[in-house]
Amino acid sequence: MKKRVLIMGAAGRDFHNFNTHFREDNSYDVVAFTATQIPDIEGRTYPPELAGPLYPAGIPILAEDDLITIIQGKNIDIVVFAYSDVSHQYVMERSAIVNSAGANFMLLGPESTMVKSKKPLISITAVRTGSGKSQTTRRVAEILKARGKKLAVIRHPMPYGDLVKQEVQRFETFEDLDIHECTIEEREEYEPHIDMGTIVYAGVDYEKILRQAEEEADVVIWDGGNNDFSFYHADLSIVVVDPHRAGHELLYYPSGVNVRTADVIVINKVDTASLEDIHFVRENVHDMNPHAVIIEAASPIQVDDPSIIREKRVLVIEDGPTLTHGGMEYGAGVIAAQRFGADELVDPRPYSVASIAETYKKYPKIGRLLPAMGYGDAQVKDLQETVNKVDCDAIVIGTPIDLSRLLTFNVPTTRVRYELQEIGLPGLEPTLDRMMDI
Repeated sequence: MKKRVLIMGAAGRDFHNFNTHFREDNSYDVVAFTATQIPDIEGRTYPPELAGPLYPAGIPILAEDDLITIIQGKNIDIVVFAYSDVSHQYVMERSAIVNSAGANFMLLGPESTMVKSKKPLISITAVRTGSGKSQTTRRVAEILKARGKKLAVIRHPMPYGDLVKQEVQRFETFEDLDIHECTIEEREEYEPHIDMGTIVYAGVDYEKILRQAEEEADVVIWDGGNNDFSFYHADLSIVVVDPHRAGHELLYYPSGVNVRTADVIVINKVDTASLEDIHFVRENVHDMNPHAVIIEAASPIQVDDPSIIREKRVLVIEDGPTLTHGGMEYGAGVIAAQRFGADELVDPRPYSVASIAETYKKYPKIGRLLPAMGYGDAQVKDLQETVNKVDCDAIVIGTPIDLSRLLTFNVPTTRVRYELQEIGLPGLEPTLDRMMDI
């Protein structure tokens, strides 16, 4: 008899695991997906156009809150855990819930889910959201472009809209972001690449995405999301670790997979972390993977107009996922506000509305910062209303994108930017030259 399967996810890794491991295997019957982490993705259907001929009605996406009821009510045999940036404690708690409800608990590994590229492929992943994958990807792209290589960056999935339309997405211009109705979270990842003239791919079916990207690229770069491991076999694996969250490389899933399989480990933010934490992380990653090349790097900040910050009561807007499931309590915006002499960080929580207020309840450690949440039009409106209500003199924008393209501000604003800068040797450029034949 077919094994009845439930896949726990967050509209990304779960779909990829289905596509690569279950979709064409007649020995399984994938009964449903569950959804968490991202608001308003349950209640949809993984469409038949993507699910394939074994699933002519598609596959329902249900709320993870109902996990036990689903397992028992639908006679589930196997539950596949398929999302990331969660502690080992969290994963095993879910395993205990699944086992107590009568089902087996499964984690699919890289060899069961990775797709092989026909072109040289570099994967860039991390140990936590907000470690510095994006600026590391941009730095690698800069090096390769200087060598005359045509690139395609493939970004970890964020398919929060119409899944059929999002099967394969290509972004070359800012107009493409509008055409595909990208959320703030998507724009934060795609826009900086477009700014530097790099084509970005994303979507749902990552084998189809790769095959299309290969048609126009000499080298493909996998730009990972959260701390997930790559969807593709890599010719070179670069993993970014964060000494501001020292020890998380040991405690979070699947951070340990990334560190242990890395060719190169970048210890980022050494300019702002303590020496003790930097040494602690270095020792941990060396113990886990003594053969990896270790590079130290900084992400120095630049502020468009520091005078807007100085002696002002400022609202700081930071990258949403970094503050929420990434667990960071501050980001580049806070560092800029402190460095350039803000009088006060205005607390936005009393002014927050609707889904933004709910975000603070779910993630109380965020504190006196505003996460740039925008997983859909309704949430962008909530973010706009919250910004309008906050009583402040100026706004410091620490997100990777120009929020003025999406929001209207009634007070002066200034953006904080950051790029990767290697410290000492070895650096990324000689490492790429030595380890990649491109």
